[in-house]
This record gives sequence, structure tokens and C-alpha cells, in this order.
Amino acid sequence: MSSELSFFDLIIKASFLVQIVMLILLALSVISWTMIFQRQKVLKQAHVSSRKFEDRFWSGSDLSKLYNELSARTNSLEGLESLFCSGFKEFARLSKNNMASSGTIMDGTHRSMRVALSREIEKLEANLSFLATVGSISPYIGLFGTVWGIMNAFISLGAVKQATLQMVAPGIAEALIATAMGLFAAIPAVVFYNRFAHKVEKLDSNYGNFMEEFSNILHRQAVAKSETKV
Repeated sequence: MSSELSFFDLIIKASFLVQIVMLILLALSVISWTMIFQRQKVLKQAHVSSRKFEDRFWSGSDLSKLYNELSARTNSLEGLESLFCSGFKEFARLSKNNMASSGTIMDGTHRSMRVALSREIEKLEANLSFLATVGSISPYIGLFGTVWGIMNAFISLGAVKQATLQMVAPGIAEALIATAMGLFAAIPAVVFYNRFAHKVEKLDSNYGNFMEEFSNILHRQAVAKSETKV
């Protein structure tokens, strides 16, 4: 009896459709874990990079020198570095126009940083929608496999005159495996989606705060320059 009800025997002896459901859930689980490890690495790197840049920025470094160093490696800019370079580049470009007011300069600078911020958050949120989808649909896919398996088990019971627990147990057990696999795929996806969404929200808030603080610094420079012209 125990050998008949072993986990792998139940999977092998399951109906073709239930096996397809199990295979789909297994694939979703593998892909989810791959994305979880990848997102974990990206978000951790973004947090560390943000800390390092803020320490350097607020250490009193010359902004022009900092911009020149960062712009030399354009392809590897990320997070606050990208926001800083986008804002400072636009600020420097508009400042060369003697007819531009401080308000015009800051409006253009702020728009440039907003675009950079949107791109950075989009990078951080990559694949999160997939995790949310897996967390939402996996239990239902597993439930479908379970319903189908139980239906087949009862159809088989209808073909015999005397039903026993030994006859119905394997069919129900193999059907319930699909539900278990659906939960196995869904629970980590939901947990890590919520965790990553919270981290992205914190980084978004951090980026937004830096953008406002940096805008204030550039605004003071723009006002000082306009007063010098007068």
C-alpha cells in the first residue's frame, strides 16, 4: 500500500492532463525562483550603490568634477548616479543660455531627472509583475488539476459495483498533489513580490528625496547666477 501511494508513483500514474498541470506549475516555480534570486541581487546592488553615491555626494565633492567622472562611464550609470548626471547635464546646458531664467532652468532640470527616475524604477520593477501573476494564478491552476483528477477518480468509481478506500485513495491523492504544487509555486512568489515591492518603494522614496535636495542645490546656484548677471 505504501509503495502504491508513494509521491513519485502518484505523479507518474496521474492522468495526462494532471501531469501537464504539474509540469506547468513546476516550470512556473523554477522560473519564479530564478527571478527571485536575480531581483534580490539587483535590489541589493541598487541599495549599496545608492548608499555609496550619497556618501560621496554629501562629502562636499565638486559637482562638476563628480559629473565628469561619472559621465566618463555612461554605460554603467545606475540609480542616483543616473539621476545626478541627467539633472546636472540639463542644468549645465540650460545655464549656458543667458536668456534662460532660473525658473526655466529648474523646470528643464527637474523634468530631465523625472525621466531618469522613471527609467530607474522601471528597471527595479522588472519581473515583479510575473511574480505577482504566478502568485495569483498558481493556486487556480493547481485547483484545476485537482478538480480534474478527483472527477476522473469518481468516474472510475462509477464503473465498479463495490468501491473501497484503496481504490479511490490514489486518484484523490494524485489530484491533491496538483493543489500542493500550486501552493508551492504561489507562496514564495507572493512573499517575495511583497518584499521586493516594499524595497522598490523605499528606493523610489530615496531617489525622490535626493532629486528634491539636488534640485534645491541647483536652484540656489541658478538664482545666484541670475543675480550676478543683474
